[in-house]
Amino acid sequence: MNTSKIWLSSPHMGGTEQQFVQEAFNTNWVAPLGPNVTGFEKDLENFLGSNTFVAALSSGTAALHLGLILLDVKAGDEVICQSFTFSASANPILYQGAIPIFVDSEPNTWNICPKALEEAILDRIAKGKKPKAIIAVHLYGMPFDVESIMEIANQFSIPILEDAAESLGSHFKGKMCGTFGTLAALSFNGNKIITTSGGGALVASKETEKEKAVFLATQARDSAPHYQHSAIGYNYRLSNISAGIGRGQMQVLNDHILNRRAMHSLYVDYFENINGVTVFREPHANYYSNHWLSCIIFDVKKINKTPDDLRLFLETKNIETRPLWKPMHLQPIFKKYPYYGGFVCENLFATGLCLPSGSNLTNLDKERIIIAFDEFFK
Repeated sequence: MNTSKIWLSSPHMGGTEQQFVQEAFNTNWVAPLGPNVTGFEKDLENFLGSNTFVAALSSGTAALHLGLILLDVKAGDEVICQSFTFSASANPILYQGAIPIFVDSEPNTWNICPKALEEAILDRIAKGKKPKAIIAVHLYGMPFDVESIMEIANQFSIPILEDAAESLGSHFKGKMCGTFGTLAALSFNGNKIITTSGGGALVASKETEKEKAVFLATQARDSAPHYQHSAIGYNYRLSNISAGIGRGQMQVLNDHILNRRAMHSLYVDYFENINGVTVFREPHANYYSNHWLSCIIFDVKKINKTPDDLRLFLETKNIETRPLWKPMHLQPIFKKYPYYGGFVCENLFATGLCLPSGSNLTNLDKERIIIAFDEFFK
């Protein structure tokens, strides 16, 4: 049997990407602007709907950073952030000299807990510091509890910056992730559901916000014949070459989503017969996840095995898996900052594992994974 590496989530080209890239070379649009950038932004706007305006950027982290700037987050301000996430969700808070306030997750979506969020807001206000923004993540492609979180944010008039880096194509009640908050960030890193090699985008609901983001992302150059700058700028714009890859990827995005959801269904079917292992899935029909990564949870009271046992075993079979995100409030760089909630995200980190989820997994790959599971569990 073939024993080549089975990756957690590898890039999956659709076949037309090279045409857009070659056109960029042919027309010498080898720059952080050009028809591919404009076209990619328009493709994303059409896909997301809801009167969105998209600025293509160099990374999802850049999008979060510019999002905080557009929300006027400054040094000393406090920003609430979901603890159970990748560090890129929280790092831009420190870029601004602001203070991250971490919040636990709830067990249904693994995303920001409404109860802990409200507790954090009330306590920070009582301490004389109303949070300036809320960074809410759609983790592993699963929409957060949109109705509860938006209700709380609206109640206290605090804008939401959605981290939709992992959730392109996911939706709640038919409305796309990345269109609920005041602003949102997307990622097109190599392991995401579509890729531009490296890249991201800021999603805005107003054209003026997109224009300001593009201005800041291109070194904040004023309108003048010479180089003049009245604000701090950043080199955050996506190149026309990378955007060409993105244009080709948009043509296969829906297929990628269906393939990942099919892989998730394969895991659901398999683990129905394994007592003590549960597949992370949508709480109910209002949620639609792209299942960017399929994840499982071990009930240590029912199964005499651990997620790390499985990870190490699959490693011997050349099959990549990964622990769930280590919560930010447990990270050395962030552990000094306030945290609100219980132990939901800590327990998830201790008992969970991400499984191979790529849209390009072959039937042979799937067979190898199931055979390895059988050997480990049965």
